[in-house]
Amino acid sequence: MHSSPVLLGIETSCDDTAAAVTAGGQLLSSIVSSQDDHSAFGGVVPELASRAHLRVIVPIVDEALLKAGLVRSDLDAVAVTIGPGLAGALLIGLSFSKALSFGLGIPFIGINHLEGHIYSLFIDEFRPNFPFLCLVVSGGHTQLVKVEAHFNYFILGRTRDDAAGEAFDKVGNLLGLGYPGGPAIEKLAEHGDPSFHNFPRTRLQGFDYSFSGIKTSVLYYLNAIPEAERRRHIQDNREDICASFQEAVVDMLVRPVAKAIRESGIRNLALVGGVSANIRLQKRMRSLAQSAGGELFVPDQKYCMDNAAMIAIAGHHKFVAGQSSPLTLTVDPSLALVE
Repeated sequence: MHSSPVLLGIETSCDDTAAAVTAGGQLLSSIVSSQDDHSAFGGVVPELASRAHLRVIVPIVDEALLKAGLVRSDLDAVAVTIGPGLAGALLIGLSFSKALSFGLGIPFIGINHLEGHIYSLFIDEFRPNFPFLCLVVSGGHTQLVKVEAHFNYFILGRTRDDAAGEAFDKVGNLLGLGYPGGPAIEKLAEHGDPSFHNFPRTRLQGFDYSFSGIKTSVLYYLNAIPEAERRRHIQDNREDICASFQEAVVDMLVRPVAKAIRESGIRNLALVGGVSANIRLQKRMRSLAQSAGGELFVPDQKYCMDNAAMIAIAGHHKFVAGQSSPLTLTVDPSLALVE
């Protein structure tokens, strides 16, 4: 017999269609279908993403239920991402979830995608105690959040322009590494010299971030090499350029966190979102936490990327707290973590 409540989580904010099932806050299944139609375009094409979600959402949900050994009538609630993300993609997940909740006569719970990333920390047993400082860093978002208690957040800093993941993708593109650029840069950087070139670090007052400058400085660095030699230079020094760029981004990400530890006295750190899979960033954050006498919490690699397990877990905590959403709720592509 499964423990209650049983929740279905659905995530369709970008180009992954995902479904997961939890029972009593324990994960029973997590299925992710990633779209490979976008790499040729160097980024996610919203129209293609929506069509792909439409095609696979029913089989993905069925697969998640099958793997959990449950059927739709076992569900106590449905949790779904309502933003931020691509409007069309979000609508597919939301419409499906509303129909399912209405048809089964069970509550439906709208979840902020960024909140989902924070709740990826609560999927496994090794989880942080409140309060903790959480760096949310992905392709679309970079923010430093003080998490005081369940669903109680204070945003200390955020990016003023590009997200860190976006800078990785754009620099990957400049170096001819394809899309997404982050994993390719990280792989090459492993064998490179981070002191090969000193890219300027943007330092803002307070805890805010800015990554447009580093991206531009890579462009200027490459443009300063005569066109006839540029391709050869990139070819010969790609690992070193990647290591130097990555080190600059990691420096810029870590500095405000160090400042926040000093000013708040909070020692436990968490790292979530797609870029949290970066091993160099994890290493720097871990040593920062340890030198402050705390610990670093990072979700399992498979939960760093977009997934529905984090949405189901966030939904579970909301459901247990007696929270649900009206069927009139709609998507918000630019939804903020704190209004």
